[in-house]
Amino acid sequence: MQDTAAPVPQTGRPVLILASSSRYRRELLERLRIPFETAVPAIDETPQPGETPEATALRLAEAKARAVAAALPAGAGRALVIGSDQVATFDGHQIGKPGTHERALEQLRAMRGREVLFHSALSLLDTATGQTDTVDVVTKVRFRDLPDAALDAYLRAEQPYDCAGSAKSEGLGIVLLEAIESDDPTALIGLPLIALTRMLLAAGYPLLAPQEAQP
Repeated sequence: MQDTAAPVPQTGRPVLILASSSRYRRELLERLRIPFETAVPAIDETPQPGETPEATALRLAEAKARAVAAALPAGAGRALVIGSDQVATFDGHQIGKPGTHERALEQLRAMRGREVLFHSALSLLDTATGQTDTVDVVTKVRFRDLPDAALDAYLRAEQPYDCAGSAKSEGLGIVLLEAIESDDPTALIGLPLIALTRMLLAAGYPLLAPQEAQP
């Protein structure tokens, strides 16, 4: 397991682990001002034949959490492992990360003037019980009908080639969007924090514990 955040202090609280290599999810989790570690889950993220976008996102979110939990050393103590996955879809087709400028432009052309659903699945695994709390947060996004030149200019400015759907709503990509409908505003960025904080509180994690007095 590779740590990319500050070491977790030994305070009696369970260790919190983000099972993701995504810098976007790491930055979102940092908003909660709680100590956590990150680990990259080694899983195959290929959708299964006939699998719905919702089912893909839910399966992969839980699989990421379980893969990281399984790699923890024996006697590591209780940990809460966060797995998350996002699948974008319209017309019943899954939209993955484009990877290249050409594929990103093709995605944006296909989606302009259309409504796209983003399934942001979240899974919290408690290593003390082996149980998971898993949910799919759906965000509806309507894209503006913009010309090719505008789409190309956006892609060259922001280069969102590691984002499903090729549009980063937290950045310049907001210009491409006409409307966003969601009960969890950070879900579209990659980590639904309202759902996550509910799960952590239900697991007994002290999100708003009093700060220890400094000597």
